[in-house]
Amino acid sequence: MKPIVVVTRKLPDAIETRMMELFDARLNLDDAPMSKADLIEAVRVADVLTPTITDRIDAAVLAEAGPGLKLIANFGTGVDHIDVAAAEARGIVVTNTPDVLTDDTADMTMAMILAVSRRLGEGERTLRAGGWNGWSPTWMLGRRIHGKRLGILGMGRIGAALAARAKGFGLSIHYHNRRRVHPEVEDELEATYWESLDQMLARMDIISVNCPHTPATYHLLSARRLKLLQPHAFIVNTSRGEVIDENALTRMLIAGELGGAALDVFEHAPSVNPKLTALDNVVLVPHMGSATLEGRIDMGEKVVINIKTFVDGNPPPDRVLGELP
Repeated sequence: MKPIVVVTRKLPDAIETRMMELFDARLNLDDAPMSKADLIEAVRVADVLTPTITDRIDAAVLAEAGPGLKLIANFGTGVDHIDVAAAEARGIVVTNTPDVLTDDTADMTMAMILAVSRRLGEGERTLRAGGWNGWSPTWMLGRRIHGKRLGILGMGRIGAALAARAKGFGLSIHYHNRRRVHPEVEDELEATYWESLDQMLARMDIISVNCPHTPATYHLLSARRLKLLQPHAFIVNTSRGEVIDENALTRMLIAGELGGAALDVFEHAPSVNPKLTALDNVVLVPHMGSATLEGRIDMGEKVVINIKTFVDGNPPPDRVLGELP
């Protein structure tokens, strides 16, 4: 008997086809996000659930799981939308799709650094609205990034990949991390480690948020810490919206206390603060950091491998373990 695999969102055609070949796959053809009631029904019938970031798989949903559910094969790297500890308590294994989104997200982060510092979004909107009257030596002036200091908050795979790109643009690399990276990595990137996040924030021209959302990183960039930034500084976030106190950031941008921001993620997504959308010095994109066809297919292939390995009786390669209390 093929295992019942419930897929909560539409995936690339090649991945869905492979799932249909290997499993009893129940696909979401219209790609509508599942309600809590839909998710409860899914965990009741599934042997394997393949959710995405739009699905909140909390303890209440898992409490309704049927006896057949033994694997949650997440389509994505982050698992903050899944109660991993509650899953483990019920004997349900959780997997994710690490490593395949590193380059895509680092590329997007570098693009957003350039976009906010050179006012690309503002210029594009002005031209489309018919507001461009020709070249002027003092109009739409941005900031040069060469020689500026980039502070990376979270020097994991994506942070390191961003650092390599930013070094090529002539940026000075600085970082804050839970643990200092290997000296060889620091030497290669010519990166400066800051044990104190507060001290790093006060000295940077650009801050890039590349750490995951956990209870420890919720509002890590709080109102107090945002006030430490220099008034010309830019903030770029391609990680998770909850890491920044978005209301405090918005107030500072409105008051002209920051140079600008480029945001791919939002604290209350998919809702976006309308005060942010009204600002010219903000670049806003709809969670596109990993949105390449190649990346989505690579993610799907990892999901398929995790499921196939698990149902064949072997440990899946990308198992996620809950943090110890």
